[in-house]
Amino acid sequence: MDVSSYLEWPFFTPEHGELARRVDAWATAYFANRTFAEDRDSVDHACRQLVSELGRAGWTRYSVPSAGTGNADEGHDTAARGSPSASRGQLAEHGFQAERGAGDGRVGTRSVSPAFDVRSLAIIRETLARHDALADFAFAMQGLGSGAISLAGSPELKERYLPRVASGEAIAAFALSESAAGSDVAAIRCRARRDGDSYVLDGEKTWISNGGIAEFYCVFARTSDAEVRPDGTVAARGISAFVVDANTPGFSIARRIDVISPHPLATLSFDGCRIPATHLLGTEGDGFKLAMRTLNVFRTSVAGAALGFGQRALDEALDHAVNRPMFGKTLADFQLTQATLADMATDLDAARLLTYRAAWLHDTGRPCAKEVAMAKMTATESAQRVIDQAVQMFGGRGVMHGERVEQLYRDIRALRIYEGATEVQKLIIGRELINMAKKNS
Repeated sequence: MDVSSYLEWPFFTPEHGELARRVDAWATAYFANRTFAEDRDSVDHACRQLVSELGRAGWTRYSVPSAGTGNADEGHDTAARGSPSASRGQLAEHGFQAERGAGDGRVGTRSVSPAFDVRSLAIIRETLARHDALADFAFAMQGLGSGAISLAGSPELKERYLPRVASGEAIAAFALSESAAGSDVAAIRCRARRDGDSYVLDGEKTWISNGGIAEFYCVFARTSDAEVRPDGTVAARGISAFVVDANTPGFSIARRIDVISPHPLATLSFDGCRIPATHLLGTEGDGFKLAMRTLNVFRTSVAGAALGFGQRALDEALDHAVNRPMFGKTLADFQLTQATLADMATDLDAARLLTYRAAWLHDTGRPCAKEVAMAKMTATESAQRVIDQAVQMFGGRGVMHGERVEQLYRDIRALRIYEGATEVQKLIIGRELINMAKKNS
């Protein structure tokens, strides 16, 4: 089913449409006769290979806008400039996006702050997810894993890490969660203490994507004691962010974690892990804000990935319905089937509108916390329903291991949890509404 008509919505430029077509053509060719085994070693190998291929094709540069040193006078719109197979020189050219006008998304030349084009991120993730879940994962983690460096790294750290991430030569990871600190990020216990010209890290991180295969980790740790409020909650102050290379003494993989949609995942251990003080990202104590800024960039792209999974399920269901003989007709001839397909398509279109509204608001500099939360919540929940309906339509085939809709059923589930669970998105939406009401009262 051709869904590219959404690229004609006013949220997009012609370059966004061209980007979507190029990514789809690449993915169609790449995954034409390619499948991945699900054992851990095979998944690790496939993920490394995908990062390399995505970098070689030029797609990962869209998730690393600060690659290279760049120049403010060379700012370009990141939507789809240049060749897909960008060289390091081209990556440097795209290294610092010029400041956008707050209202119209036009490019000026006053700022050297990195600007992610969230529409491009969501488009690429939707397209890749429609083809393969691990490809979407590999692309997304290159951006999320290095995003804190893009946003707050020193010029030296950006130069050291980001070009290699953008080219697919280095795998990145984002290390925030702990066993007792998932949605409650402020409750993290991993510590970092200053010792001369170094910081020394002690503690654990868990549920870390790319854990075990990443070359470096952006790690969030406490640099001051937690401030417990009278109601028992913990203030977010006193958290800092650091870049930790995987070969640093005192760092180790405590254990690997296997999940229903296989991808590299691990618990990390820090035991007297000494890193240079120059590996601090931003200002000491501002790590919570940096983590939220990073998640805010990539949360909308999670909605894009959910759309890709959901759209593939709808495509599979349509093909099955029109070809499945039943009672002398086809499954598609029955009104219950038609009603189900109508629900699936409407759910996806509504979620797509919310997703690209949020991406457009972000890219044009407008406040969008509520809209991003709505997009993430609606797209992931809707895609879960759509995929479940596709499994039901397939009947017994739908739960056979290796059937496409069975894979999608496993692929979608984590998206309702990571980068802010559905319940957290509801809290964000509710709080934003209440704040707006108070402000206007």
